[in-house]
Amino acid sequence: MFDGGAFGVGVTATDLCPWPGDPSPPAIDPTGLVPPGATARPARLGEMLPVGSRCDADLAAELQRVVQVEGQLAAYKAELVAEFASRRPDRLDVPRGHPGAAAPQETDGHGRPEFVGTSEFFADELALVLNCSRSAATTLIGQAFALLHQLPATWAALADGELDWPRARGLAAELGEPAQDSDPAVLAQVEAALLPTAGDLSVRALRAAARRALFGLHPDAAERRRARAERAADVRSRPLGDGMGELTAFMPHPLVTALQETIDGYARMARADGDPRPLGQLRVAVLSDLVLRPWDTSREPFTAHLTVVVPVGGSSSAPSPDPAAQHGRLGGSAPAEVNGQPITAAQLRALLEQLDALCPGGLQAPAAGSMDIALVDPDTGALRATVSRRELERTARRGCPVHPPSDPARSTAMRGPAPHDVSRETCQCPVVDRPPPIDRYQPTPAQHRFVRTRDRTCRHPGCHNRAGWADLDHVTAHADGGETACENLCCLCRRHHRLKTHARGWRFVMTDDGVLSVTTPSGITRITRPPGLRRSPDHGQPDVIELDDDPPPF
Repeated sequence: MFDGGAFGVGVTATDLCPWPGDPSPPAIDPTGLVPPGATARPARLGEMLPVGSRCDADLAAELQRVVQVEGQLAAYKAELVAEFASRRPDRLDVPRGHPGAAAPQETDGHGRPEFVGTSEFFADELALVLNCSRSAATTLIGQAFALLHQLPATWAALADGELDWPRARGLAAELGEPAQDSDPAVLAQVEAALLPTAGDLSVRALRAAARRALFGLHPDAAERRRARAERAADVRSRPLGDGMGELTAFMPHPLVTALQETIDGYARMARADGDPRPLGQLRVAVLSDLVLRPWDTSREPFTAHLTVVVPVGGSSSAPSPDPAAQHGRLGGSAPAEVNGQPITAAQLRALLEQLDALCPGGLQAPAAGSMDIALVDPDTGALRATVSRRELERTARRGCPVHPPSDPARSTAMRGPAPHDVSRETCQCPVVDRPPPIDRYQPTPAQHRFVRTRDRTCRHPGCHNRAGWADLDHVTAHADGGETACENLCCLCRRHHRLKTHARGWRFVMTDDGVLSVTTPSGITRITRPPGLRRSPDHGQPDVIELDDDPPPF
């Protein structure tokens, strides 16, 4: 309740634990309080504090109170993160220079003074706790450490509701990591000069004032900040949907200016020569030509790999006419089935006809590249097999080894079955499947191809590093009896492979169809599914048990 008797948003702290010796209150079953036919849900603030009954002045005041509460919660969140980090010391990490330790480029800032003493994998755990990306978790850690360790006056103003979160966050960005080498007394002077009027400045103006004040008191900080930023130069990309993506280059500003002027100049020259495309499209065309250099034959061509994901249509569910067909797995003893349906030679022949109909001459690999065809179950989306175009044609032509065609010569000449070849039309023997398990530790090339096609990226929750850069990890360690089988292999980037191997308290479990459960030391479990695998109503989650991992080397 606020001045004047109005109700509004506020923060109230209360002890939820009873005093020692006090009896615990009886448990209340909420289902008995819900009328028949109604659905229980939490009460909403808009229902307890109706907004429609407020005048304009009350709405404005309430919005200001919401901003104040958001700042107080942000200050509390920073305290939680800092305390959480203190319970994840780096003494449990692999020391530098030892097998399995992080490479210098992998530290992501954990070598900074304010992060010293914290495990390199704390950001990964915090990301799963908050269900956010690791980069967002790392940013939050930096903000928490900056406010609590370097800028205590800023944190106090935030916690007391005197400073909002956007401005506190801006000060942390300018006076946290960039000022990590500055004397604490210098930072205290900057805070004292800025905080009294921080609320009167925009966030951009406040950050600029913080930079000027810091550089005025600590001139060397500007050069160190520039050098640190230059070392972080990089080019990144991300998908945006609608068939589009974004390419971002972080580089020194003079180089940015030169590149922009060059790209824009060539684009305007093309426009002057009569190219009718919009100027933005012309800039993209210029950039791609300058980078890809299609006219330059002196460079070794980049080899592209294409994976075509296609559903395999269901076939008749009639039982196989020959018990020997139960040994149709290539290299194994069990048939390849998904929902009881094997991948037969007839299905492969139909698939070839579909691929050939996509474009003149049939769908082929890119120039100087390669192409795999991923066969997925049309009902579940589960990957059933991966084959090259040549393997697909050879297997379709050969057909079932248990039921050879009655006219082998005609079968060789024709992709489809012979007119009177009943056994080839009705045979349900599997002719392709996922690669079989092996006895050795190192996966086979076929297993590499299948697992990378199934996973496509690192399978750690929230990580999207490409599978082509990832390791194939035994979910249940090979030394502990885990098979070298596709059902026990998943793609993990090198960082998350090291996490699984060396970070204590993490647990990884995977089902046969590739559903991976990852549990943090704090007990938070996140589940990732292979891309395209649809949820099944009766699909249970895997039992999460603590597992050891493969010892290095990977």
